[in-house]
Amino acid sequence: MKKSTLSLALLTMLSASSSAALADSPQFYGRLEMALTESDNGATTQNGKSGTVLENNFSRLGVHGSETIANDIEVLYRVELQVNAATNEGNDDLFKPRNTYLGLKTNLGTVLVGRNDTVMKTSKGTAEAFALTNAAYNRMIAGQVRKADGITYYSPKVADLITFNATYLMDDNYAEYDENGARTDYNEQQYAISLIAGDKKLKKQAYYLAAAYNTIGGVDAYRGVAQVKFGNVKLGGLFQNTQSQAYSYKEGNSYFLSAIYNLNGVNLKAEIGKDEAGFGKYFKNSAASSSEYNRATDVDISSFVIGADYRFAKSTIVFAHYAKYEGEYRVENTGPVIDLEDDNIFTVGIRYDF
Repeated sequence: MKKSTLSLALLTMLSASSSAALADSPQFYGRLEMALTESDNGATTQNGKSGTVLENNFSRLGVHGSETIANDIEVLYRVELQVNAATNEGNDDLFKPRNTYLGLKTNLGTVLVGRNDTVMKTSKGTAEAFALTNAAYNRMIAGQVRKADGITYYSPKVADLITFNATYLMDDNYAEYDENGARTDYNEQQYAISLIAGDKKLKKQAYYLAAAYNTIGGVDAYRGVAQVKFGNVKLGGLFQNTQSQAYSYKEGNSYFLSAIYNLNGVNLKAEIGKDEAGFGKYFKNSAASSSEYNRATDVDISSFVIGADYRFAKSTIVFAHYAKYEGEYRVENTGPVIDLEDDNIFTVGIRYDF
């Protein structure tokens, strides 16, 4: 608790007093997001518990800002912490780290050093219809990670259209060794790259395209994303191929299709998913054992999600959705087909930003 108290004190002091030391005052911000969820087996809930549970959808506190230190050179900074105080997780782990970095922005691009979402993760844009909930992409696929000890680069827009982005993790910070001192990493080089065209917010351009490759987190994966807007309708799609770096036979494709329709301020949303790789949280939490999860083949998992959200004010959103997951797999292409336990999830929640 002493560490948690110290973290909160440092965050508060940085927000309140650093304007005297910096030319531009930092911005303090936060989010409280709570959801009431009913789940059959808890395979996709934030706390992994079934029944009727209260979920904390990554409530957070943060400080960010920038300062111009020379012509066309800005210092950027962010300190962000997940806050678990409202749920039982806060008893043992009140704070968890989120994006925290120091960086420079120039005419040649932006470089951030520290903890950040990988460019594989951010390549999804806004095609993910139920992000940051128990129906997020990571319930079905790998690659949706945030990593520390890294360097992130975002290029300037070329012709106000295309950007190149990269994440590189410092190898030695992630080194693992056996008792004889031999390195046991599956892939010592951990990086991700992405190429982005269009606008993920679908405002400047009515389309968004992305291609990404990833070697982070014990998997090799490549991804394609597309999203387009027609009037009040947004359509999105994602394809990903993922292969384990430890088990060559564990690989496969994953697909998502989403649609969002704005009806007088109410966003009506639907998303279907298909996974043939078996790296998502639903499969990991539903497989018979960690060994079978690692050796799974012939994976066939489906998801279906429908829901809606409504913004009462600039600060406040209410939302609800129903999600269903089901699937099956085999082990190393042998033996009988094993059925996964279905999971049906009903969720209602509220988000408040400040």
